[in-house]
Amino acid sequence: MEINYLKNGFSVVENGKVIFTHTEEAPAIFVGKGKEKMDIYRGNFDIEDYVIERYPLKIAKEENGKILLSACPDSKPELELTAELKDNYAKIKIQSYDKALNRIWIRVPAEKEEFVWGCGEQMSYFNLRGRHFPLWTSEPGVGRDKTTEITFLSDKYNKAGGDYYHTNYPQPTFVSSRKYACNVNSTAYADFDFRNEAFHELQIWEIPESIEFFTADTFLGIIEQLSDRFGKQPKLPDWLYDGVILGLKGGEENTFSRMENAINHGIPVAGVWSEDWAGVRETSFGTRNFWDWKWGKKRYPNLDKKIKELEKRGIRFLAYACPYLCTDGDLYPIAEERGYFAKNSKGETALVDFGEFYCGIVDFTNPEAAEWFKEEIIQKNMLDFGVRGWMADFGEYLPTDDVYLSNGVDAKIMHNAWPALWAEVNAKGVAERGLTDEVTFFMRAGGAGTQKYCPMLWAGDQSVDFSRHDGLVTVICGALSSGLLGNAYHHSDIGGYTSLFGNRRTKELFDRWVDMAVFTSMMRTHECNRPYENFQFDQDAGTMAHLARMTKIHRHLKPYLKALSEEASQKGYPVQRPLFVHFENDIKTYDMQTEYMFGPDMLVAPVWQKDVKEWQVYLPAGETWINIWNDQEICGGQSMTIDAPIGKPPVFFRKNSKWADLFKEVKNY
Repeated sequence: MEINYLKNGFSVVENGKVIFTHTEEAPAIFVGKGKEKMDIYRGNFDIEDYVIERYPLKIAKEENGKILLSACPDSKPELELTAELKDNYAKIKIQSYDKALNRIWIRVPAEKEEFVWGCGEQMSYFNLRGRHFPLWTSEPGVGRDKTTEITFLSDKYNKAGGDYYHTNYPQPTFVSSRKYACNVNSTAYADFDFRNEAFHELQIWEIPESIEFFTADTFLGIIEQLSDRFGKQPKLPDWLYDGVILGLKGGEENTFSRMENAINHGIPVAGVWSEDWAGVRETSFGTRNFWDWKWGKKRYPNLDKKIKELEKRGIRFLAYACPYLCTDGDLYPIAEERGYFAKNSKGETALVDFGEFYCGIVDFTNPEAAEWFKEEIIQKNMLDFGVRGWMADFGEYLPTDDVYLSNGVDAKIMHNAWPALWAEVNAKGVAERGLTDEVTFFMRAGGAGTQKYCPMLWAGDQSVDFSRHDGLVTVICGALSSGLLGNAYHHSDIGGYTSLFGNRRTKELFDRWVDMAVFTSMMRTHECNRPYENFQFDQDAGTMAHLARMTKIHRHLKPYLKALSEEASQKGYPVQRPLFVHFENDIKTYDMQTEYMFGPDMLVAPVWQKDVKEWQVYLPAGETWINIWNDQEICGGQSMTIDAPIGKPPVFFRKNSKWADLFKEVKNY
């Protein structure tokens, strides 16, 4: 890239394409001051801002390779910009001369017909144009649609309804159909606004370190650049492809008897995930885990022996942990005595309400605290005990008021950085034991840099339904948006998780979720927050047979999945991809968020509505497609309605794929 200096302005240009421009007549950078109000209730944030002042920095002067920005010709410079330029890359460093400035608005040129994607893991809308997206890690909400009763009730009783933009994983990075990506280097609260036809306005609640631009000739090239920038995930453990991870809990007898029953019904089981391995507590939300991360002998008295027995049978045991410790656990007083928790203004442990119980936040900005958590919990209590995977939950709850951290940085700045710190603690624990090839953990919280440490994302807590903004369909959007930013692996709770206000999982929902999960990086079931009120896979012989068959298909695809994992480790390409990354000339694919490419050669269009037997599918132009269930050949570039019974979700593959023989065998299951 290069910078062109203009009269009272400048442009960042790549091969004649203007990526960013700032002039006196059309300033792109505004600064100001604001005062925010942030209220937190169990991970849900109510955020308001009062803008005290906002003004454009119209005047740009170049001096000794630096650009000085000021509000008017006679005023002192307020920002200093320094450009670092390479092929296909520009980094504009930003330095403020006025420390009182705490708001900046940056306008990036837009075109009317432009598409924009990214901003972390977005669950409702893949194409971001026409909307704005606050970027702040939080609970995603229950319902996430202000027109629905569930959202209304969640707001009324728990302040937890959420909206389309709420996400566990925000990231101030977007990809444009103009074949560039933009990243703002800041973990402060941000709001990316894509509603204007002429520009994208990026609001950040601090003066960021820099803004970066990446360009490439292809979308895959942009993904590769972003993966180089933020980090790549290692190849997945080989055992993960050999079956489903069964989410089972309820104590030792219940968990393992149900596992044996599943195996006896022909279900290939790669692992058993017991989130209650450390114990439980009862709340109005449902049965919750006891947040004291060590073996709960009362609930699982023989777990140490059972883990060894399972491993001999090729079955791994997976557990659960999060970065908080409950006040009534054994680990809490140890960490408190050593000063490992975040503090309040009185120098006491800052306690957080997690829903009828309180916890301390282990301060990962304190190297000793991070080291202790890594050694005592991740390594000794989990890895050395035989655990070979876990849900590394949460990371979104760092409060912003009356919380003080070891590194001295404002909690408002560290809040969005916390998921990456949490991921790093887990990753280092695994790496130091030499188990990166054998162990996996999965997270819902994320941010810039999570890619380097978190081996797999999970889509968080969907409702147990087919709803547009909180049901099955949202996990597709989440996989596609996060995948563009270098998160190669993504999966979800089969059957969803959140059951509230009479919303209960059905057999149909579970079966349809299984249909989709086959064509993701990992298959893992979840009992949900209220297991005894919701459908479970082993309550129905038909679902047991369905899960067995579909899991065998997933296992059959192991050679293909391993090839995708190898590619991901080298180039950062996601396993689940937007159609347009392989069909750039087909503009219809740019706005599709309910279909995806499963690697380069398979197209998957999951059924995400209830009570349907047919489904409309669009097949991209320029390819002959094969229906995986009946070998029917179809020319691309058309939409069609096809039969889509449970067990035969719409899946197609390229006729000329080198994996065609493997794919053709799927119909025999």
